[in-house]
Amino acid sequence: MKLKFQKDALVNGITIVMKAVPSKSTMSILECILLDALGSEIKLTGNDMELGIETKVEGEILEHGRIALDAKLFSEITRRLSSESAAEITIESDSMMNTVIRCENSVFKIQGRDPEEFAYLPYIEKDRYICLSQFTLKEVIQQTIFSISPNDSNKMMSGELFEVSENQLQVVSLDGHRISIRKVRLKDHYDDLKVIVPGKTLSEVSKILGGDNEKEVLIYFSENHILFEFDNTVVISRLIEGEYFRISQMLSSDYETKVTVRKKELLDAIERATILIRENDKKPLIINITETDMELKLNSSFGSMNAQLMIHKTGKDIMIGFNPRFLIDALRAIGDEEIHMYLMNPKSPCFIKDDEENYIYLILPVNFNAASV
Repeated sequence: MKLKFQKDALVNGITIVMKAVPSKSTMSILECILLDALGSEIKLTGNDMELGIETKVEGEILEHGRIALDAKLFSEITRRLSSESAAEITIESDSMMNTVIRCENSVFKIQGRDPEEFAYLPYIEKDRYICLSQFTLKEVIQQTIFSISPNDSNKMMSGELFEVSENQLQVVSLDGHRISIRKVRLKDHYDDLKVIVPGKTLSEVSKILGGDNEKEVLIYFSENHILFEFDNTVVISRLIEGEYFRISQMLSSDYETKVTVRKKELLDAIERATILIRENDKKPLIINITETDMELKLNSSFGSMNAQLMIHKTGKDIMIGFNPRFLIDALRAIGDEEIHMYLMNPKSPCFIKDDEENYIYLILPVNFNAASV
């Protein structure tokens, strides 16, 4: 095999597929990237058996072939070969998997692996699918991914529900303290389906997506896998098996208090308050809502913060406590200038949602000692 690339094209391709390469594995072949130039195109593949990524890289095929190379080594070599993004890199391997990587005055000789050992991506039937813009998918992921659970103690909470109903996609994530829901109107009508996609997969897809509103993503579904196809890249992931939580039972339209407030002013005030909190500090943000004001209070071992915001309120006065980080995550995800908060009592969840319910953020309150406020 003998291939020729421009440095920036090769480095970009390696960066994409590295997201599916485990840093440590009991199967060393999974720590490799497969270079495949048997056909008319050059493809790079990474696969950790849960997540697989294949991308096409522009280059010249001088001799057809395949080789598996240690991903970390391959990545570091190509990045350091030249400071010129258009520098020419040549990769050549023989029947013994001896591989030579050349660029300008530098020559690296490394040992490749038998490509037959590499785990190929599973074949996915392309009969069930949806289509949406790269911008929309990237946005939806970023507006929900923060609500998944960071650990795998509950598999369902480490993924997101993708639910398609006619011409609507609903994406849901939760971690036991909050729920994030985003609804998207699709251009066409599709068969109903529900799948649970691992959060890791969605996080990596979001990083690779360019976010162009004119470019589309095709998402294919099989019984056990999901496939994202966009630009020159294919991402395949196992789905999480099981029945997702009954979200509709957790949502309520009842409220005793509705507050409308400017989002930026509320977000800025909460972020200022978190200056007084260290990472593991669980000090609540106390929100006291009266007729025309929202008062924010936070006390910690470093000091205290007090702020007042003008609001429009209907219903009862209320004092309620929250984890400030949960409020920040939700507010950062919302693009509206004003937000509506719906509250029942100090022990019931707060809902932040727009009138059409294109987004819904449910945040559970935290207990606080009223005497210390």
